[in-house]
Amino acid sequence: VIIDDFVFLGPHQSLTVGNYIHLSSHLSIVGGGKVYLSDFSGFSTGVRILSGTDDFSGAGLTNSSIPAELRSVQRGSVWVGPHVAIGANVVILPNVCIGEGAAVVAGSVVSRDLPLWGLYGGWPARRIRTRPKELILQAQEELFARHGLPEQRYLDAPGVVGLFPAWDTTCGHGEKPAAAD
Repeated sequence: VIIDDFVFLGPHQSLTVGNYIHLSSHLSIVGGGKVYLSDFSGFSTGVRILSGTDDFSGAGLTNSSIPAELRSVQRGSVWVGPHVAIGANVVILPNVCIGEGAAVVAGSVVSRDLPLWGLYGGWPARRIRTRPKELILQAQEELFARHGLPEQRYLDAPGVVGLFPAWDTTCGHGEKPAAAD
């Protein structure tokens, strides 16, 4: 795991960071909810991962200087699958699952689940094309052959039972990949 300078990790109900992850400078993970970052996920500079936010509908006052009983804060979960690549200044909103192998281009806003092995961009992020998985998974196996398996792997949602009970590495969008060894 590489965590650059100026990364901000706020308090959370749970925050899980897998193996072979890079958190680039000026990334922030905030909101007080649940966040799971699977193995081999990478986050470019300026990425914002929000696991909670004020409810701006008028159900309460907004901003953290207000006493909790007068606010309406919506906390949720963010699950990032294995081999996900997040471009610079992407914003990931609460209650989002980013499927295995998905890549999000710089400046995008992720406001809903993204199916596996796609390239996404825009505001909100939409599928641009399919991202090939064979070379990526082959490189993963070569890495493991050279350096061995990590003690604990974060490749599949069974490791987060109870945190994200309805999600797996497909985020509910397609055939589930083979389970980790």
